Amino acid sequence: MTVRIAPSLLAADFRRLGEDIAVCEAGGADWIHVDVMDGRFVPTLSFGSKVIEAARRSTALTIDVHLMVIEPERYFEEFVRAGADVLTIHAEAAPHLDRQLMHIKELGCKAGVALNPATPLAVIEEVAHLLDVLLIMTVNPGYGGQKFIEYSVDKITRARYLLDQADSAAILEVDGGISRDTIVRCWEAGADTFVAGNAIFSAQHPQSEIGVLRGLCTETA
Repeated sequence: MTVRIAPSLLAADFRRLGEDIAVCEAGGADWIHVDVMDGRFVPTLSFGSKVIEAARRSTALTIDVHLMVIEPERYFEEFVRAGADVLTIHAEAAPHLDRQLMHIKELGCKAGVALNPATPLAVIEEVAHLLDVLLIMTVNPGYGGQKFIEYSVDKITRARYLLDQADSAAILEVDGGISRDTIVRCWEAGADTFVAGNAIFSAQHPQSEIGVLRGLCTETA
């Protein structure tokens, strides 16, 4: 199983965004993760299309956009034009998942669904076959630097089983509190793609930290 490391720009230095992205790329990052927060679905407000555009200008890596917003369908066209490769929407904010996933795909983008820690996996059973990405939140979304929720590991295990049973090729991504202390448990539970913000950008050597995180998974493969 492939290990993907997706540094989260939420923890980057916005005075030198292009440089931080270049550091991630040099360190072997697979994706660049962009969190979009509207101050309504989650308490905080963050990036929009301008940051996606800036990231797109800075790298050819996959731009992984996580929409923590109410009415995410309002942003699909704008974010795809800005350069998003993956659009992941929250099941809690998207009651018409089938329609919205198909819309994302029609725009030429990979489509994902994110689940908050307390949201059951059952909500995506009927659309598992449509997913390109299933994102399991291992913290409650809205802030960077939160502590990993331990019961998430069992949910990751069950998510992998659900995808396998649905014969889905979806990527199983995790986001929240991912660090040297937590990544191996998530990998062993079946996750293959890891969003890491503070663990990378607060490290003494961010570029090499990406390889360290990847290595911890491949050592147990």
